Amino acid sequence: MPIGEIYPRLLRYTWTHKRWLGLAAVGMAGYAATDTALIYILKPLLDGSIVDRDPWMIRWIPAFMLALFLFRGVFGFASSYGMSWVSNRVIYEVRSDIFAQFLRLPSSFFDANSTGKTTAKLTYYTGQISGAATSAITIMVQDSLRIVGFTFLMFWINWSLALITLLVGPIIAVIVSYVSKRFRRYSVSIQQSISDITHISEEVLTGQRVVKVFGGEEHERRGFDRINERNRRMSMRKATTSAASVPIIQMIAAFAVAFVVAVAVRDTGGGIMSPGDLAAFFGAMMAMMGPIKRLTSVNATIQSGMAAAGAIFELIDEPVELDRGTRTIDRAQGRIRAQGLYFRYGDTDEDVLRNIDFEVEPGQTVAFVGRSGSGKSTLLSLLPRFYDYQQGSIHLDGHELREYRLADLRSQISLVDQNVVLFNDTIAGNIAYGVLGGADRKTIEDAAQRAYAADFIEALPDGYDTRVGQNGIMLSGGQRQRIAIARALLKDAPILILDEATSALDTESERAIQQGLDNLMRNRTTLVIAHRLSTIQDADRIVVLHDGELVEQGTHAQLMAKDGHYRGLHDIQFARPG
Repeated sequence: MPIGEIYPRLLRYTWTHKRWLGLAAVGMAGYAATDTALIYILKPLLDGSIVDRDPWMIRWIPAFMLALFLFRGVFGFASSYGMSWVSNRVIYEVRSDIFAQFLRLPSSFFDANSTGKTTAKLTYYTGQISGAATSAITIMVQDSLRIVGFTFLMFWINWSLALITLLVGPIIAVIVSYVSKRFRRYSVSIQQSISDITHISEEVLTGQRVVKVFGGEEHERRGFDRINERNRRMSMRKATTSAASVPIIQMIAAFAVAFVVAVAVRDTGGGIMSPGDLAAFFGAMMAMMGPIKRLTSVNATIQSGMAAAGAIFELIDEPVELDRGTRTIDRAQGRIRAQGLYFRYGDTDEDVLRNIDFEVEPGQTVAFVGRSGSGKSTLLSLLPRFYDYQQGSIHLDGHELREYRLADLRSQISLVDQNVVLFNDTIAGNIAYGVLGGADRKTIEDAAQRAYAADFIEALPDGYDTRVGQNGIMLSGGQRQRIAIARALLKDAPILILDEATSALDTESERAIQQGLDNLMRNRTTLVIAHRLSTIQDADRIVVLHDGELVEQGTHAQLMAKDGHYRGLHDIQFARPG
């Protein structure tokens, strides 16, 4: 994304909170004005109170100083509080937009992007843009106003010396421009390395058992150290640039200060200056050093924020799932027909599925079998439109899938996967998940009973209110599977997809879960992906896929009689040692 588009778009999050920005702006202006007044008061303090011994000045100058410090504190609080409120609100809104985008992105996006790198944009990157959107504004506005106030005071005291002092401005601008480019380049590299750190950490934490069993500790440590070192190196380059630019700019400003002092003590440069004039002029020059330093340093914050914002906006601008359908549906009959279906992933040229044709009648159970990589899971992923096919069509009850609204289409489908996904919630919350959240306890318990999950749930200390941990870590594989079946039973959708729902279980667990599946499959269209052929021999029809093509379909008996692909798969599974 072009640099010129990033910052204005980022600031739009800030400008929506005009009331709080107005409070902060008043605070910044008042803070800058009181700072200028505190410098100016040096003139009457020295000339009137100390040199001329003016009684009025001696009496009231201390009170004026106290009043200025009081106003300075009030304005400083208003500025800090207003911008802190905006800052936290900006982080909240950006994170909400990112998370909402996560829910809208197609499955293909998550196939191509690691979870760690994507999550980093929700956590680390948003902290970076907060500094650019709010903290940097505070520094730029408040310190710029202070510099304007000090400059005005200097011109009012001695315009010729002030003009000479400001000649260093163009030199500082050139340095800042050069530094900005380096900051942005290093910020992008640092953020990419943070994403890599998040990604590799997530992989190791998720797969820690594999790492331990296969002795991958040293390999993972070397990989992490390599990425961590790159992050450290880029951070040091950025820090070096920042550390070098500030003293260089301050040194240039110091030459201007030294020149003013040299001229002032010689009574030249626009007339004789009184002690008060000299103190106020010199005080304004020295007071400018702090704002100049912060304005130079804030450039690093802005460049980091722009780099982070660019990555975040690219994510937010990612194409979302296409949902142009207008047809609604209350409850499908469950008739499915696929014709001339072709599909390929992303921008690849190779079709994963080729010329697929099959039909499923309402209430039928159709099993899809084939070797690993034959396209079974991909084919059934097209039905809920996790992916969109390139050629051909899939019809549900006589209407093409794209005609339906996505939410309506998916409301007709239940899914029980081999990789059961449970959330860090109670068992009841996992059964009555999402749109099922309004279900009462009795209905939830009934679903668990029919899934043959009630016995183990009721044996837990808190029963249905037991929290299952991240992805159900507190439960066994068979228990997680039965909760997934209970969830599907509670949804009571007319179409059911079983994606190798029992393949990872032992025979005893499979037998127990099969009872729950039998309840679940009753009176609904069921599409089954099966690894164990013994579980699908009673299916109404078996569809055999090989290398992305449909090569056979029929009943178990018909396919065994053909002596083709299915018979080969069957013989391999049921072969007996000779």
